Amino acid sequence: MKVWFDCTAAAHPVVLRPVIERFRARGAQVLVTARENGETVGNLERLGIEHTVVGEHGGAGKFGKARALVSRSARLSRPVWRFRPDLAVAHGSVDLAVLSRAFFIPSAQMQDYEFAGLQRKIAWRVARRVLVPDSIPVDRLEKAGAKEDKLVRFPGLKEDYYLADFEPDPAVPEALGIDLERVLVIVRPPPETAAYHAENPLYERVIDRLAAADGVTAVIIPRTPSQGERARARNSSNLVVPDRPVDAQSLIAFADLVVSAGGTMNREAVALGTPVYTTFAGRMGGVDEALIADGRLKLLESEDQLELTKRTEPTGPKNPRDPDLLVRGMLAALP
Repeated sequence: MKVWFDCTAAAHPVVLRPVIERFRARGAQVLVTARENGETVGNLERLGIEHTVVGEHGGAGKFGKARALVSRSARLSRPVWRFRPDLAVAHGSVDLAVLSRAFFIPSAQMQDYEFAGLQRKIAWRVARRVLVPDSIPVDRLEKAGAKEDKLVRFPGLKEDYYLADFEPDPAVPEALGIDLERVLVIVRPPPETAAYHAENPLYERVIDRLAAADGVTAVIIPRTPSQGERARARNSSNLVVPDRPVDAQSLIAFADLVVSAGGTMNREAVALGTPVYTTFAGRMGGVDEALIADGRLKLLESEDQLELTKRTEPTGPKNPRDPDLLVRGMLAALP
């Protein structure tokens, strides 16, 4: 069997790593492609996943995204055609959907946010199987293009699966010069280039508070170079901005608090038992709605809500799940 994986955002290498490993353990030949977008390629390199880089993100505008889709899909066609995959797998890649349709490749798409608009509709309509957390209402998924008969609804969070074998690495905060006696806060900025991004002034106020707080170290994990540059320009000794992709999961495990404007890092904190606030300014998805209702994720409405204190409870995977369940769901896309 030949399986093609396409990674188009920073979280995808981390999410798909255990799935790729299990396909290889089953004897499958694997092709991994990626686009230049934030830490995507850096995370593949950090995780030791062999890959081919094709294309880059088209930016925040609709025209740029459309142009990048056409360009990248065309450039991807040659390596994909040479590889001749039996199955294509991604976490929302529209390029993979386009080529899967053109080359008649059965595809499976993972996703845990239902409101990203046209890109979801394209990817989900083409896919033979759509893997989603069971906390997302089926009627929302159908409106987004995923008919109920193609859904593979898995229990828990996607993070429960790829963090099942996770062990935090103390060398990660040490390499950044972090003093763990101080309150450690991990911050993820808003997804400014995503189609579902909304203006988020709260994020800047959060950074202002963390930059001025006593006894606090805040590690900002930027999505774009400009986000990192803006944080460094504050010249605060409280703020640490890594200059290369880092093991964010280890930082979350050692952190006292996570504040994130995106979904994956919020849910990684939940999965590892680290207190977490969301500053997401877009439409709240079903997964986060359920976590907020359960009290496992807090909605931040003011920077003054932040509780900047050391925590004492141990961290680690709270509800580890077997990634083989996801593999079986992906294999169900085969005819």
